[in-house]
Amino acid sequence: MNTATVAPAARPSPLRLAPGLALAAAIAVLASGFGTLAPLIGAPVIGIVLGLLVRNFAPPSPRFAPGLAFASSNVLKASVIALGFGLSLDQVVAVGGKSLAVTLVTLSVAFASAWLLGRWLNVHGKLAVLIGVGTAICGGSAIAAVTPIIQPEDHDTAFAMATIFLFNVIAVLLFPLLGHLLHLSDLGFGLWAGTAINDTSSVVAAGYSFSHAAGDYATIVKLTRATLIIPVCLVLALAVAARAKRGGAGDFSLRRIFPWFIAWFVVASGVRTLGLIPSALLPVLHAASVFLIVLALTAIGLSADLRRMLASGPRPLLLGFGVWAAVAISSLAVQYAMASL
Repeated sequence: MNTATVAPAARPSPLRLAPGLALAAAIAVLASGFGTLAPLIGAPVIGIVLGLLVRNFAPPSPRFAPGLAFASSNVLKASVIALGFGLSLDQVVAVGGKSLAVTLVTLSVAFASAWLLGRWLNVHGKLAVLIGVGTAICGGSAIAAVTPIIQPEDHDTAFAMATIFLFNVIAVLLFPLLGHLLHLSDLGFGLWAGTAINDTSSVVAAGYSFSHAAGDYATIVKLTRATLIIPVCLVLALAVAARAKRGGAGDFSLRRIFPWFIAWFVVASGVRTLGLIPSALLPVLHAASVFLIVLALTAIGLSADLRRMLASGPRPLLLGFGVWAAVAISSLAVQYAMASL
């Protein structure tokens, strides 16, 4: 199911949405429980895998489709907005100047390598964009933010998530070892992990495996890197709008295609920064945002076609490896270049 079909002209009634939402929520609760037992894998990945298994071995009937489509798009957008409450712009300003040069280079390298390798490996554009964005910024959260804009097929979103997860696991195991072999300082390793590992949980795991100081710094660098979701989503929205205009879309509207949920993400971050939310409420909002992501990705798994994913072969994984390696190497290269100046 393509997420482009998620927002029909006539909005489904709550009764039509209920079966699909209930199914996705039930599996998401199960995935969240498993996620606490296997934090290295994480509930979002477990949710999408469970959804895929149910979809392909016990397919839900058509009455579940409206709720699953709603969760794949609307709940996904809500989860991104909720993530904003966990991001203080003060932290971004404090650390951003120190890590900005490395972050911008790795971002550019990620997109350039995704485009070049995607063309060479013949991986189609939307899947290459998802893998590039997930590698460049913040893994599953970035994929979640971009999905409503470029509207890929659900099996592409699932494949991109699986690819990002694979290299997150490799990074958690490999980065601390390489960091010690390269004699990186705590801050040097923190900067490397924060700019070159995709998902926040994997950054935290790798950082604190190296040292406590490295873990603290890597986490803040990673939060700063996450703010690049905003300009990347805006650029992608403009690119989608331009393509629609060139294609002669009669109902083309920049206002309609603009990712308003990203604007609300910024508002949520601003509210957090101004201290307008009681500190006791912040863990609740964080937990809510994580569960909404698990719910949305579970719904995507329930709508994805595993056979079409398998038919893609190893090329998307090779693309993911190439982009991940390019980002990791460029992050270290910039650090060494800056140290030599």
